[in-house]
Order: sequence, then C-alpha cells, then structure tokens
Amino acid sequence: MKRILLFVMTNLAVVVVLGVVASLLGVNRYLTANGLNLGALLGFALVMGFGGAIISLLISKPMAKWTSGVRVIDGSGSPDERWIVETVRKFATEAKIGMPEVGIFEGDPNAFATGAFKNSALVAVSTGLLQGMTRDEVEAVIGHEVAHIANGDMVTMTLIQGVMNTFVVFLSRVIGYAVDGFLNKGENRSGPGIGYFVTTVVLDILLGFLAAIIVAWFSRQREFRADAGSAGLLGRKQPMINALARLGGMVPGELPKSIQAFGITSGVGKLFSTHPPIEERIARLQQAAQA
Repeated sequence: MKRILLFVMTNLAVVVVLGVVASLLGVNRYLTANGLNLGALLGFALVMGFGGAIISLLISKPMAKWTSGVRVIDGSGSPDERWIVETVRKFATEAKIGMPEVGIFEGDPNAFATGAFKNSALVAVSTGLLQGMTRDEVEAVIGHEVAHIANGDMVTMTLIQGVMNTFVVFLSRVIGYAVDGFLNKGENRSGPGIGYFVTTVVLDILLGFLAAIIVAWFSRQREFRADAGSAGLLGRKQPMINALARLGGMVPGELPKSIQAFGITSGVGKLFSTHPPIEERIARLQQAAQA
C-alpha cells in the first residue's frame, strides 16, 4: 500500500513540476496564446501516464494466470507440488511478506512473480524449469522471484513506466503545438493543424522508444538485486549462480509482455532487454561472493 501511495504521489509530483517549469519558462503563455490549455494538457498527461500503468498493475495477477495458463497449487497434490509451496512459504516468511499464491504452468524453462501488492502476489514456475533443473537450482529461482516481490519491483517498475508515459505525452504535445505554430505563422484559425498531429505521432513513437530504453535499464538493475536477494534468502550464492549457468544453456520460455520483466530469462544485453546477459549476472554474484 505504501508503494501504491508513492506511485500516486510521484505521478502527481511530476505533473506539478511540469506545470511549474512551464510557467517559469513562459511556455504556458505561449501555449495559451496558441489555443492549448496547459492545465488540461497536464491532466491528460497524468491520466494517460498514470491511468494505463496503474490499471496494468492492478490486473497483472489475473492476466498472468490467464495468459500463461497458470494452475494454482496449494500443496495438497504431488510431493513436488508440496515442496514448491513449502519453499515459497519459507522464503516469504524469511522476506517478511504475505504468502503468495503459487502456480505451475506448462512450457519451456521460466518463472515469474507478479501482483500489485507484496502481501498478495503470485509466484509461478514452468514445468520445463522443474524438469530441467536440480532442486537447489529451482529453489534459487523461486528465491529470485520472492525477492522481486519483497523488493516491490512490480510497483517500482510500474511507477517508472508511469512517469515515462507522463513525460512522453506532455512533451510530444507541447512540441507539437510549437511546431504547428511555427508552420502556420500569421494564420487565423482555431485548433491545431496538421503539423501538430504529425509531430505528436512522430514524437510519441520516438520518445516512447527512449522511455522504453530507460525502463529496460531500470529493469536490468532490479534483476541484479533479485539475484542477490535470492542468494540472501538461501544464505549462499552458488545455487543462484548454478541456476543462471543452467539457464544460459536452455531456450527460455516466452512470457506475456506484461510480466516479462519479472521472469528469469537469458537476456541478450541490448538496450531494450529487461534482463542483463547471463554472464553479467553470474559475474556480479561472483564478485559479491569474493567481496
């Protein structure tokens, strides 16, 4: 709940800062003179940046279950299912969070955690992961996902995405009005022209790519932290190192886009990758062990 409140307050703060800066620079007077209501634009940017991100966060758990075909287990089934549930319970207790729902889904090696609240999240592992790893390695992967929950990564990444969305919506429209005003000097008309619409569409795309790069960078940092969190929950780093090495030789299963940032995949280290390369993650853990 504290992180949700932080999410709301941060988005409001971004809008306030944008409004103050626009006023200090005289942008608001220019926009008003050209027919754009700054207050309405800030409200629109807030709704578009905050609204979509928060809705995505709130429905993340049911959507993940549906899109991945997750079967929720309670530990009353096979010995393997009981072990998985008890492992999640042990880590949740150690991390001081509420017991997450636990699930299994069919597919190639992967796992993920999702949910809007750290005390009512979901941890799911694939059948391919269970079949292709030792118990120590699976335990490390589960620890990684529980660490994501304990670190509040779902809300943190949604917060960052919301802030980026707000800036993209605001800046593309402000610049669109400026370009449109320059192209149509001396014309007496009401409302924006074609220059505004073309500029806004182009900037939505270009700034959206830039925002995606920034969000992906933050996601990669959270992965390093979750790896370290798993090692902390287990009390040793080697199982997580072994799990990552094993994943490096596997073809990871595809996850729905909404939860890709919280799975364990062999990231390719590119600008848009939500996961660092396996080699970097192993090296980071080994350096921490040596330190």
